[in-house]
Amino acid sequence: MQNLLDFDAQQLTAWFAEQGEKPFRARQVLRWIYKAGESDFDAMSDLAISLREKLKQIACVKAPTVMREETATDGTRKWLLDVGTGNAVETVYIPEEDRGTLCVSTQAGCALDCAFCSTGKQGFNRNLSTAEIIGQVWWANHELGKNAEGNWPVTNVVLMGMGEPLLNFDSTVSALRLMLDDNAYGLSRRRVTVSTSGVVPAMDRLRDECPVALAISLHAPNDELRNVLVPINQKYPLQELMAACRRYLEKAPRDFVTFEYVMLAGVNDREQDARELIRLVRDVPCKFNLIPFNPFPQAPYQRSDMETVKRFRDILMQADIVTTIRKVRGDDIAAACGQLAGQVQDKTKRTHRVVEASQ
Repeated sequence: MQNLLDFDAQQLTAWFAEQGEKPFRARQVLRWIYKAGESDFDAMSDLAISLREKLKQIACVKAPTVMREETATDGTRKWLLDVGTGNAVETVYIPEEDRGTLCVSTQAGCALDCAFCSTGKQGFNRNLSTAEIIGQVWWANHELGKNAEGNWPVTNVVLMGMGEPLLNFDSTVSALRLMLDDNAYGLSRRRVTVSTSGVVPAMDRLRDECPVALAISLHAPNDELRNVLVPINQKYPLQELMAACRRYLEKAPRDFVTFEYVMLAGVNDREQDARELIRLVRDVPCKFNLIPFNPFPQAPYQRSDMETVKRFRDILMQADIVTTIRKVRGDDIAAACGQLAGQVQDKTKRTHRVVEASQ
């Protein structure tokens, strides 16, 4: 049984051709699945009855199933989604007055083991399929329902959930294409953001194949500290990463890169760290998003106090670098940045059991 959520538009067209169907059938089905949120082939009224019967025999539209749902006091909602093989991932919806942002996972667990992130502490199992990635958007829209104007609530998507998107490149890009496709969700490239820890070759591929807004998990002003906090830096050090950012901006929908920077007390939040950052990014059009650290059990770090964070921000802004402080959203349900843990069968041998750190 073929899950049609696994296909972007080009792949779906090719699949319909294999079934002896004309290309326009793919466009029709895309609109039913994503614009109408429909999973029942019988409801796809502009398809021939014979095609509907055929699809019922060979295909399905199936998003990951929900194991648990939580709602924070600030309205943030988190879903724990079953992706099989003893694994679940987390998806977070953040409502605001002018937008609804969905934070999407791309892997069950994460292999990068960043020192301040609970997801990385549980190990890594596998990449998610296209259906499991785009299915998070499909589920959230379906669950939340259209607004009074008939629009889906998810207006922005950030690939900042569990996993490193660029280490699951093909499935991630297929899902991105569905987010952007006018027959599917039709989101602007500026409203879809991929966050990466700095997988340089894949950044170049993304620029060429499907450029969207780019965020970099930076978190340190020099290689010595970043090697500890973000171990992939040992393979792709900061000068290579900055060069990749400059290349990416040649085709990016935004004219800047966002640098995410988690504020760790006494580790990377000193005035000298801010000044070193200014020197590091001087040739990269950028903005900074300072993220208050969100503690998790056995976390080795503490959150910087707000006075320190504001002083750090002011130093960057005095250098004409746009700098914001991320609002802490959903921390009472462990849905804040760096807290997503889900439930992952660890196959890295970093741990030897299924963990659920979000409980």
